[in-house]
Amino acid sequence: MKIENISISDRMEHYNVTGLSIALIDEGQINMTEGYGVLEVGTTKNVNSNSIFNACSISKFLTSILVMKFTEQGILDLDDDVNNRLLSWKIPDNEFTQKNKVTLRRLLSHQSGVMDPEGSFAELNSTQGYPTIVDVLEGRTPYCNVPIKVKYEPGSVFYYSDAGFCIIQQIIEDTFRKPFNEVISEHIFEPLKMENSSFLQTIPKARRIDFSCGHRNGKIVNVKYPIYPYPAASGLWTTPYDLATLVIEFMSSLKGNSKIGLSASKAREMINSQGCKEWTGLGVFLDGSEHEIEISSLGWGVGFQCMMVAYPYLEKGAVIMTNTDLGVHQLKGIIGEVFNSFTL
Repeated sequence: MKIENISISDRMEHYNVTGLSIALIDEGQINMTEGYGVLEVGTTKNVNSNSIFNACSISKFLTSILVMKFTEQGILDLDDDVNNRLLSWKIPDNEFTQKNKVTLRRLLSHQSGVMDPEGSFAELNSTQGYPTIVDVLEGRTPYCNVPIKVKYEPGSVFYYSDAGFCIIQQIIEDTFRKPFNEVISEHIFEPLKMENSSFLQTIPKARRIDFSCGHRNGKIVNVKYPIYPYPAASGLWTTPYDLATLVIEFMSSLKGNSKIGLSASKAREMINSQGCKEWTGLGVFLDGSEHEIEISSLGWGVGFQCMMVAYPYLEKGAVIMTNTDLGVHQLKGIIGEVFNSFTL
């Protein structure tokens, strides 16, 4: 992957983007990392390769790899009724679950029949405390004020769902009797040496030198460091370098060279079309086919936008992260312009 015919600094000025960071993958290796702008408007804290951004929903790609690793080990089953695994909370049975059950496969592909209630899954309000996932799923918090239930027959329709990934998180926590962040650190962050990746409830002052603030219209958002208290769905803070490391691990898994125990067959299953939508994989979205298939994951939250895109069989890819919410889809702003400047 290469960047051609674009001045990123000029485009950042055009879009009023405060900071941007990129990692490019070529021949299965990181061949470029570059930072532009600053972590906080009005300061001289320059973006560099260790600068940490809010990955928002790219968290789902990470969660999906973790799930596939555990299915490889026989700890989890993609096609089992998840209520057989859930201990702290159960999906209520209703008329939609009589024939088809909610499974990990359907949760990972957003085809479980679970929908996010309107206005749900906002950023953390520290005055209201950090909710448990069970509290969220039972509708006992401002983040989701109605109980989660199945509203369509599982497998029949696609609805992008943070609630679905909250259910996945609860499955993992019930299975390992540990917090999600501990499980993912042990099984992914540590073996891959993703040292700048974490799921934090607060950003410690001692570490803020590396963390980016969120921005909109050239100003810092109300909460400098928005936290999403749903780690598996949207809680990841990381760098393009660390995310590119994860993408390379996925590429290596396809060749049977995984460091975390993800087999080639499980990696291929992630990028096979699932259920009722041919462009939906397990935790990723798909475009193209066979050798030139493109996989992608997008993140968009308060003050941040980002994108991961990869061509796993070509061993190429890119991660673009910004600390600015432009209010338009990633591909219609600076991320789209940078993406369109890439050459394979």
